[in-house]
Formats: sequence, structure tokens, C-alpha cells
Amino acid sequence: MFVATLLTDPASPCLDRTTVESLRNAWGGSDTRWLEPGVAAEFRVASEPSNRWQVWEDLQTLEVDLVVQPEPGRRKKLLLADMDSTMIRQECIDELADEAGVGDYVAGITRRAMNGELNFESALRERVSLLKGLPEAVIERVFETRIRYMPGGRELVQTMKANGARAALVSGGFTAFTWRVAEGLGFDEHQANTLHIEDGLLTGTVAEPILGREAKLAALEEITARIGITVEEAMAVGDGANDLGMLKRAGAGVALHAKPVVAAECDIRINHGDLTALLFVQGYSRDEFVA
Repeated sequence: MFVATLLTDPASPCLDRTTVESLRNAWGGSDTRWLEPGVAAEFRVASEPSNRWQVWEDLQTLEVDLVVQPEPGRRKKLLLADMDSTMIRQECIDELADEAGVGDYVAGITRRAMNGELNFESALRERVSLLKGLPEAVIERVFETRIRYMPGGRELVQTMKANGARAALVSGGFTAFTWRVAEGLGFDEHQANTLHIEDGLLTGTVAEPILGREAKLAALEEITARIGITVEEAMAVGDGANDLGMLKRAGAGVALHAKPVVAAECDIRINHGDLTALLFVQGYSRDEFVA
């Protein structure tokens, strides 16, 4: 048995009953269950529809996301999340670079790295080198004045934890930010790269080995083994090429507002919903969310 979930942005609900019922009838689905009126609904189908991706493309024009997945085991026991442009709206290194006067140049490198056009580790070393001499105090100022959480993040983490799951933040960014985000949203643990600082100034170097694509995949395998679950019982979410390893290996890999090269390799693609979409696709209704 499979479940088809239709959802959209809770900030501008546009999922209408006609759209849901038309698809349910076409696919011979079960009765519709509304997870949140105007935002998310689901129904069961006996098998995966052959025209799934064509329907997905058609619904994108209506700003509606569609996820079709096997029903068994869809509620996960681990959330493994990227940070930059996933749990927060910004790329931290781009914001630091802007403070250093090289924002546009670094942002260009970041875009290419996230698109998979550059080696992640080399690109990170180059970008960090341009931060040399930046006062450590800038990190706190950037976090307080520039960094904003992605909508739905707190509900995602707290709801999964309330239902027995563990939450881990695994970032190719920096521990100077992940500990703050992890604390703010309630993650159980976090991993990231460490910026070198001497005499209150960034040295322009980062601790080795750099946490990139392979390290994120290793984190998925290590954490699941440590807490005694399989990788199929984990949900991973990210947006960049360095997330693909964990996205493709986890039981549910979610490409959230992801780069095209990333979304193309994931079965769960969220382009319009916020982070609460990850709860809807697990079958949680709005009244089950924990704030």
C-alpha cells in the first residue's frame, strides 16, 4: 500500500478539495484524510501510479507538492538535517564573507559548490581563507542580525522528538553556528566544521578533515547504529550536492527547496511547503504538531 500526500505552503494555503479529489478518483484512492485544511491532504493507493511524475509536474504549476511513498514505516525515528538553507534561510559562510567585504565572490563559489560544480572541500577551504582577520565577535553579530530560522523547523524537531525520534544537525558549515541553531530548535546533537581562531581573529583555516558529503553519510550510518535503528528508519533533509549521500541512503531523503541537480535524484521533493511538510509526509496532522 502507498500513500499520496499533497501539500503546499502553510503561509499561503492553496490546496483545494477539487484538486485532491480529482487525483484521488483518477488513481482509485481511498477516502481523503485532511492533515490541515487548505495545506495538506493524503489518501492511500494500492500501487505507485505510473504517471506519478507527470502529475507532480502538473501540480507544481499550482504550487502544490506531491509525495508518493510506501505506507509502512513512514514515521521515522531519526531526523538528520542540513543547516544552511535548510533549517535556516541563509548560508552562514556567505553572511560572514559579506562582513569581510567579499560577499558576492564567496556567494558565487557557494552556489557552484551546492550545485555540485566544485569539489566541496576545496571550495570550503578557499572561502574560509577569505575570512582571515575577521574578528570572532562578528560570528555572534551575524547570528543575531542575519540568521533566520526556516519556517516549521521548531515544530518538525519537537514533534518528532515527542514521538520518540532523535534529531541531529549535520552541517558542512561551522560549529560556531550549529550549536546555536541546535540549541534554538532543540536538536539532540550537532556536527559541523570548526573555524580556527587565534587572538580573537579568524585565521582563514578550518579544522581537517572537512565535514562534507561522505562525512554526512558516515554520520547517518554512525548515529543510526548508535541508537539501534536502521538507516531505513531515518529521514534526512537538505538542499545541496553535499547532502546527496545521506539523502539517497536514508529511508526518506527530502530535497527541500533544493538545487535542481539534488532534487532530480530524490523521490521526496518539497518546493513549496516549509519544514512542516516533513511532518505531513509522515502522516502527522496539524493538531499533532508540538510547538
